[in-house]
Amino acid sequence: MRILLVSPPTISAIKAIIGTTGPPLGLAYLASMVRDEHDVKIVDSLAEDYTYRDVERIIKKYDPDVVGITSTTSMMPDACIVAKIAKMHNENVKVVMGGPHVTFVPERTFKECPYIDFIVRGEGEITFKELIDALEKGKDTSKILGLSINMDGKVKNNPPRPLIKDVDTIPIPSYDLLPMDKYKADGVRFGTVMTSRGCPFDCVFCSSSLQFGKRWRGHSDSRVIEELRILHDEYKIREIEFLDDTFTLNRPRAIRIAKRIREEGLDISWSASSRVDLFTDEVAKAMKAGGCHTVYFGIESGSQRTLDFIGKRITPEQAVAAVRKAKKHGLNALGSFVIGFPEETRGDIEKTIKFSKKVGVNFAQFTIATPYPGTRLWSYALSKNLILTFNWRKYTTLDPVMKLKNFTSEQIKRMLQKAYLSFYLRPSYLIKDIISRKGFIFKRAIPRAIDLLREGLLSGTS
Repeated sequence: MRILLVSPPTISAIKAIIGTTGPPLGLAYLASMVRDEHDVKIVDSLAEDYTYRDVERIIKKYDPDVVGITSTTSMMPDACIVAKIAKMHNENVKVVMGGPHVTFVPERTFKECPYIDFIVRGEGEITFKELIDALEKGKDTSKILGLSINMDGKVKNNPPRPLIKDVDTIPIPSYDLLPMDKYKADGVRFGTVMTSRGCPFDCVFCSSSLQFGKRWRGHSDSRVIEELRILHDEYKIREIEFLDDTFTLNRPRAIRIAKRIREEGLDISWSASSRVDLFTDEVAKAMKAGGCHTVYFGIESGSQRTLDFIGKRITPEQAVAAVRKAKKHGLNALGSFVIGFPEETRGDIEKTIKFSKKVGVNFAQFTIATPYPGTRLWSYALSKNLILTFNWRKYTTLDPVMKLKNFTSEQIKRMLQKAYLSFYLRPSYLIKDIISRKGFIFKRAIPRAIDLLREGLLSGTS
């Protein structure tokens, strides 16, 4: 069969600021599961700057038997348009959708987008392969675990699929089907790699532990190096972002991988994430020696009251200690901060803004708390009737979509602006940026971000 896997055309604030986007790894994994027996094509609309008309042209030319679409929450309207285009071309084509959003709201998804035939829930590789095999042979799909089926308006949710115990059995993503030359920033080609799946933690705004399980499952060191070698040798990738929820969850393994990168002579620089309470001097030293330049910390808040609501199980003091260790060993620290939780006060948010500057991170990312389907925050917001809109385009973490006890939507948008401007437009920060980074932040990222704030893309007025 001919299988077309699509990441739909959409608007990306990240691409608007830094000028690039990352590969749709989920589609590349699915392609690797079925390409030995079927003809597979991947369309990354965001990377290629494709419009709906471009996607329609590709569908007509390729004439697929199956169209698989990936979608985050904010991309859902775009994904539905692609599904409609596919059905308009051929009413018999089977449309399959996967991703974190549809996993948790299959009934709502089928109702909002009746052009979808199947939803692959959760970890999708085996479910997708079994579905493709069944469609090719005309077999019953009602027994395929992890699959939801649109049955003329009625929904059948098959039982969930157990997680893949040995993730090394999953083939390496089909990078050759992606436009790898499109993923570059400032002329440097970059790639993304997921070395592990699963998260034992349960933060209120995150669905990762439900999508990929609470049990952490990591690739072997050799498998990780094999994938990095392919990216380095075949695609001339020199910058890697590890997409693991927590790269340092298994600290001995993180240290081994960092050492192997150096020992294998891989000329790459990279970034990865860590919880602040799992970051040690030994880990920092090994990561720096292995080519890491930036560690991403989910600091989230300067208010212990807010951290407790999130369920983060950390303290501001642990964040300060982790950032200090990173910088001690020559690593940049990027801190993630979230504002706009339902019960937050102005004092809580002011603490976060102040703490973002005090904690010592080199870069700060601020977002508005967003109740994504499947998260505890989603359940909380639904139970208390806090959802302002089900317009999924607004679910960007930059637009307010919840009623807040102490802020209007306009007020929380202004607090988001204040957070960014307060952090990045400090005279001391700009002087340091000009000296140490030749003014990259000042000359490029910040002016563009301020422009977008004015235009409304970041402030949510678009």
